[in-house]
Amino acid sequence: MEPFKVHILGCGSALPTLRHNASSQVVEVREKVLMLDCAEGTQMQLRKCRVRFNKLSHVFITHLHGDHCFGLIGMISTFGLLGRTAKLHVHAPKELGEELDRQLKFYTHDLGYEVVFYPVDTTQRQVVYEDRSITVESIPLIHRMPCCGYLISEKPAQPHIRRDMMDAYQIPNSQINNIKCGADWTTPDGDVIPNERLVTPADPIRSYAYLSDTRYIPDLWQQVKGVSTLYHESTYGDDHLPQAEKYCHSTARQAAMVARDARAGKLLLGHYSSRYEDETVLLNQAKEVFENSFLTNEMDVFDV
Repeated sequence: MEPFKVHILGCGSALPTLRHNASSQVVEVREKVLMLDCAEGTQMQLRKCRVRFNKLSHVFITHLHGDHCFGLIGMISTFGLLGRTAKLHVHAPKELGEELDRQLKFYTHDLGYEVVFYPVDTTQRQVVYEDRSITVESIPLIHRMPCCGYLISEKPAQPHIRRDMMDAYQIPNSQINNIKCGADWTTPDGDVIPNERLVTPADPIRSYAYLSDTRYIPDLWQQVKGVSTLYHESTYGDDHLPQAEKYCHSTARQAAMVARDARAGKLLLGHYSSRYEDETVLLNQAKEVFENSFLTNEMDVFDV
């Protein structure tokens, strides 16, 4: 099974602390490197996690609060200094388009590569990126400004060829694609070998949902039903539920409720308020609802 990994670059909220960087993650999937949010200092975190800069192809911004996008122009500039030539694709709420264009003209000269911007409608669930192996969809969220999460899903894979059966029936390699597509094999004697004897099932489809700043949405689970791994902001504990409601954030318990109702494989907590010196209290509250919950920390790597 090919790697599908999430690198945590930052898991704090808006107020900087010495313990946590603000929001950013890198996802490695099917030989692609994608970035989710790009807070101040993200390029330094990217160096620390040892993911190669030139492999990063797409950046997905959830909303235009600074703790989710202040690092973008700095990273873009650094890529130019490093001699990047490949296009960088930026997906974000449409309001970022003109501002990013101004920053590029003001701060970067002879960048050496193209930055391509794609406006995202945060009010709609829609495919914002797709290739032969994955899709990325926007998930509408409710925050104090236009905001969406992203769902990264693998496309169905083909079954695996049983090499022992190929050898036993002396099936030529030229027939592999046909067999992967469901064809049987007929021997020179006329015996039909059914397809199910020639293959083993395809790897299960994996998916990762990144739900950044949002108030608790009771039916949000329907948008991520069956997701392999769910990241849901958990800014506060039960003790600050009024603040969560006031500022359109969620508690760890509410994040766990979404994971439970979605029947997610596991839940990653993050976007912690700076008031918590120890996030174990958040983890414990989440686990009371959804046992397979985990705290995120900078440089953690999770397998989806």
